[in-house]
Amino acid sequence: MEYTRPIAELADFFQRFPGIGPKSAQRLAFHLLKMPLSDVEKFAAKMVEAKTTVKCCSKCFNMSASDPCEICSDDNRDKKIICVVAETKDLIAVEKTREYKGQYHVLQGVISPIDGIGATDIRIKELLTRIAQEDIKEVILALNPSVEGEATTLYLAKLLKPFEIKVSRIALGIPVGSDLEYADEITLARALEGRREL
Repeated sequence: MEYTRPIAELADFFQRFPGIGPKSAQRLAFHLLKMPLSDVEKFAAKMVEAKTTVKCCSKCFNMSASDPCEICSDDNRDKKIICVVAETKDLIAVEKTREYKGQYHVLQGVISPIDGIGATDIRIKELLTRIAQEDIKEVILALNPSVEGEATTLYLAKLLKPFEIKVSRIALGIPVGSDLEYADEITLARALEGRREL
């Protein structure tokens, strides 16, 4: 049975979100229809507000309603360290640890020739300009351990070498609570590489 057009179109919009398949899209559409109209109106207003007010920080390219963003504006942060991440969601993940107190640089993607994304399509040039103009002592590369993330990490490491600053990458390895026997070889090799003295 086909759904009535408004429900089908609503489900189609939900299905455009990453990770949302047809069944999830239908559930979201029906959930929205059950919500009070006032809540649906608030939801729609919040979507429009986020879309119209959130922009990229002109310094670090974090998504923010202010420019510079809240992190770049914070005088308590260490201005000599930059943590490089691919997306704002990665910045949020690092911030949730409450361990890092420096600045960020959001590349807004990674090098991915299959997807037609080259080094000039992400914010690498802006990173190099920041390092040349600011008193940066360390750059931490915190990119996903995917093929594209690895390629971008290696490319950045090569570009950063002439600056004669410390370039490090986050350690990758075994998640807490997992068993070594279930770890794949690459993860285990990275865990060994990232070992530190006790």
